[in-house]
Amino acid sequence: MSAPTPESAPAPRPAKQRDAFFDNAKYLAIVLVAMGHAMEPLRSGSRTVTAVYMFVYAFHMPAFIVISGYFSRNFDASPAKIKRLVTGIAVPYIVFETAYTLFTRWTDGEPDRAITLLDPLYLTWFLAALFIWRLTTPVWRIVRMPLVVALAVAMLVTLSPTVGKDLDLQRTLQFLPYFVLGLILKPAHFQLVRTRRARIAAVPVLLAGLLVAYWAEPRMNYNWFFHRTGAENLGAASWTGPVMTLALFGCSTVLVAAFLALVPRRRTWFTALGAGTLYGYLLHGFVIQAANHWHWSAHAWTHRPLGEIAATLVAGSVVTVLCTPPVQRVFRFVMEPRMDWAFRRESAKPAEPVKPADAAGPAGPARPAGAR
Repeated sequence: MSAPTPESAPAPRPAKQRDAFFDNAKYLAIVLVAMGHAMEPLRSGSRTVTAVYMFVYAFHMPAFIVISGYFSRNFDASPAKIKRLVTGIAVPYIVFETAYTLFTRWTDGEPDRAITLLDPLYLTWFLAALFIWRLTTPVWRIVRMPLVVALAVAMLVTLSPTVGKDLDLQRTLQFLPYFVLGLILKPAHFQLVRTRRARIAAVPVLLAGLLVAYWAEPRMNYNWFFHRTGAENLGAASWTGPVMTLALFGCSTVLVAAFLALVPRRRTWFTALGAGTLYGYLLHGFVIQAANHWHWSAHAWTHRPLGEIAATLVAGSVVTVLCTPPVQRVFRFVMEPRMDWAFRRESAKPAEPVKPADAAGPAGPARPAGAR
């Protein structure tokens, strides 16, 4: 057999191009996450900061989770997908859970803090939750009304204050509807928020959300937005848990849509950073923990308007640097480890030769087409 000529050789498959819109959305969401963490020690005594904090927490993680669900639609529990789940989520979880435990022994002054993989510490809850959510993806693809079922689950867990801390299951299940929402969304749905009309409507929606947060600040416990405990642990009647679950899901979904409507659709200077948002998410926590250890917020100027603005801008800048390609290259061995040694090699099973009896079938020779 002659070697194939260049003309007959198959053309290489083009690399899958990333959608700038989603990379932009992930980057902006992770910046809001970092800014929210910077606001935490500045909330006391400031209704404005607390209101902005509530407003940001109402949609920044829901947006990130919806996008995560959208990109999990093709998860089918195949060996290749399971391998990627282990190397891309489970291994980073183990590494960062251990690293945060050791680091916070110093920052929190708890030298005896135990290393445990069942009780996610600080930011690592998201990796544990994403692992569980993605494993359940095949279930949500076959059940009827998956979003209704996910909401029912989230509502029910708020009734119980004792779901347990293992893998932060309370928070995992309360955030589940946002992941399932992402799973059932289609490209056409995202096209709806990328229109000019949606962008115009998004501005008053977000402004209204900020005003509602300012009004609600003295009237509402902002811990509801963390989704990590039952209603009774928040000092509320148990029946308010399901009601707040539905109310917050409705409000957060509207704010997520408004946020996505304002995300640039074209490539920008920060588009490339969208590929490194998990790096920024997991790494910026060490900076926040160290800064809190040195009591940066104890300085009076940080509680003035300019100080509060400066703190949030610094947090946004830090997480931006941590999303850059150089940082990704340094930490890729942890975040995206090559672990071929840990998995069986997939080999194509040679086709067995067809036996005459098999070709004819157990009842004898095959009948001509059309024979009865």
